[in-house]
Amino acid sequence: MIHQKRRQELLRKLERNAIVIVSTNSEQKRNGDVNYPFRPDSNFWYLTGFTEPDAVAVISKDNYAIFLRPKDQKKEIWDGERLGIEIAPEELLANKAYPIESFFDEIKILINKDKIVYFDDSSTNIINKSIISSLNSSFEPLKPYLSEMRLLKDQDEINKMQLSAQYSAETHMMVMKTVKPGMYEYQVAAIFDSEFTRRNSRHAYPPIVAGGNNACVLHYIENNKKLNDGDLLLVDAGCEISGYASDVTRTFPINGSFNDAQREIYEIVLNAQKSAINCIKPGEKVNRPHEIACDIISKGLTKLGIIKDSSGLRDYYMHNTGHWLGLDVHDVGEYKTDDDYRCFEECMVMTVEPGIYIRKNDKIDSKYWGIGVRIEDDILVTADGYKILSNSVVKEIEDIEHIMN
Repeated sequence: MIHQKRRQELLRKLERNAIVIVSTNSEQKRNGDVNYPFRPDSNFWYLTGFTEPDAVAVISKDNYAIFLRPKDQKKEIWDGERLGIEIAPEELLANKAYPIESFFDEIKILINKDKIVYFDDSSTNIINKSIISSLNSSFEPLKPYLSEMRLLKDQDEINKMQLSAQYSAETHMMVMKTVKPGMYEYQVAAIFDSEFTRRNSRHAYPPIVAGGNNACVLHYIENNKKLNDGDLLLVDAGCEISGYASDVTRTFPINGSFNDAQREIYEIVLNAQKSAINCIKPGEKVNRPHEIACDIISKGLTKLGIIKDSSGLRDYYMHNTGHWLGLDVHDVGEYKTDDDYRCFEECMVMTVEPGIYIRKNDKIDSKYWGIGVRIEDDILVTADGYKILSNSVVKEIEDIEHIMN
């Protein structure tokens, strides 16, 4: 029913004679005859709840048609059961179901000259790529309407994101208790693989397990180096449940104890993150956490002599402090409306993830070289403030060292 309500809400936002076309992905080849694990297109999933590949939904005020793969006994022996055309209307609350192969014939009947077609060419599906070139129709963008809807989470979405954040946080805690010098990054990554799979979830994005200098590479995913005594380990890993992502990062000493230089940098980032989170509430501008984090990090690095003033901040903190979170780890939704930053609203979810990354640099004290620190939590905007969905993983220095020792 929830997907039906979303379709109805979307149509209320569009012109009365609107017709919406949204498709999901095809399976993607990995190599040879091996495919990557399939993951539905997020907009399609949001509106239909259907998770099979090669499907298109056509939605209008008086009709909801779904195009999908028909039953195929031979293929189902190899690849698993398909929903099929016959029971799809009942299962998906559609008026009519058609074989996907008939899409281009049937869509010409469903679209008449009075219809305003809303469609985004955002999927890798071959059918989707052919729609614009094959249909003699003009299209209105669908993304602005769906993005605004997806930006505000309903209770079902919040519950899934809370569980996703909890699983991720608990696994980060397990990793802190396990890590020791001499292990390899891939052994740490394997803990997340195992725990996420054990809980019937999957990675929301490729995990980052970055020891020492590797933490200064923002999207480091090789995860194959040895963990050295005296280095920090930055771990950015989150699972998704029923498509809803978590995104959690912690940084901690491989040997269980921060040295003085690591402690100095870590405390700056932690202070920046906690202060940035504390400003979140309905009515506050969404860029305010970033402004607060930049100010604290700039002053902290200046005090340590790493930069002279705020103009040097970008060399050591080069990304934003957060992003929307939902069906996509970098979820949809505009940050500005009418040329100004929008305000937080209840039921938005944003990450807060300041960081400092110090590569080898002859201009600064070598004790700071190779220190990369990021701390990230998932924040739900509530009626009177915020809730940290990933709060069950520690981040205070004393708590980290206690857990690890």
